[in-house]
Amino acid sequence: MKKSLLLLTLLITFFSLSKTASAHCEVPCGIYNDSLRIELIKEHIQTIEKAMNQITEIQNSGSINYNQLIRWINTKEEHANLIQEIAEQYFLTQRVKFTEPSDKEKYTTYVNQLTYLHQLIVFSMKAKQSTDLKYISEMQDATARFEKAYFGLVKHRHDHNGEHK
Repeated sequence: MKKSLLLLTLLITFFSLSKTASAHCEVPCGIYNDSLRIELIKEHIQTIEKAMNQITEIQNSGSINYNQLIRWINTKEEHANLIQEIAEQYFLTQRVKFTEPSDKEKYTTYVNQLTYLHQLIVFSMKAKQSTDLKYISEMQDATARFEKAYFGLVKHRHDHNGEHK
């Protein structure tokens, strides 16, 4: 089971790093795994944090290895882009459903989801611009708030039409 999950994660990561693949299709294919996308965002945040720490360590060393420095900077950039792609192409484009303001409760949830995804996108951009670890916390907080707004207090599975089950 662990090997299958690891293989699946590696395949998803491989395809998500490909320049031609996107976070998800817009056919619509009807195949969604919202929880997986959240876990991928969390993993990308961890990778950005590690990259930031490695960049700082290399910069503070007596002898800077520019090859490694560039590789960590590129890694940080790639993973921030992947977070933005999941937030934009998967959640904003396909999963967060527009709600009319007349349904105040659903509309409040909708606005909260938009707000937290926007924060995540902006903090991902800011993480590309610096090695300030405060953006790690900001991305983690925005992800946690979005997850709660999206799934509710108890994690529910969304069906293909965005309805809770």
